[in-house]
Amino acid sequence: MQLLHPADVTEVFEQGEVFAYPTEAVYGLGCDPDNLSAIQKLLEIKQRPWQKGVILVASDYKQLQPYIDESQLTDAQLAFAFSKWPGPFTFVMPIKSEVSQLLCGEFDSIAVRVSAHPVVKALCDATNKAIVSTSANLAGHAPALTIAEIQETFTSSVAAVITGELGAQRQPSTIIDARSGKILRNGQ
Repeated sequence: MQLLHPADVTEVFEQGEVFAYPTEAVYGLGCDPDNLSAIQKLLEIKQRPWQKGVILVASDYKQLQPYIDESQLTDAQLAFAFSKWPGPFTFVMPIKSEVSQLLCGEFDSIAVRVSAHPVVKALCDATNKAIVSTSANLAGHAPALTIAEIQETFTSSVAAVITGELGAQRQPSTIIDARSGKILRNGQ
């Protein structure tokens, strides 16, 4: 498991490897959302059922557009999401039909966030796309808060840990249904 700066993630990302990185509140596990074997590897490492889906994070909304079916959202619904971004707010939005179920699970929607966290932004800028984001832990366990916890839990199964500081959030992001406006998880 190598330690990398965010700008150096490209090779790991393109090789379909899973990496850990700091987010707004906890460490996350990530990979290329368009590489199905990488997503499968991430789910196996985490021992997470595919049916739950994952979150995509981006540095810019344009990086999320390939996955979202905007035709199912009103201008007001999109404007509400944009009013919270960039920031620690994840929105559940309708998914395009061609997007893999490994990303959305058993749902017809996908959880997405435009992050203000400097490491997440740098990763998305380096790869020029959204990245998968799920907490760095085995299913049912507490998320990792340090590099040492990642190294202990994931030993050789995670290719790299991206260096940087966790954000100031004490809880994982608030999750809001973009269509109904309902808060699904309050992270504040």
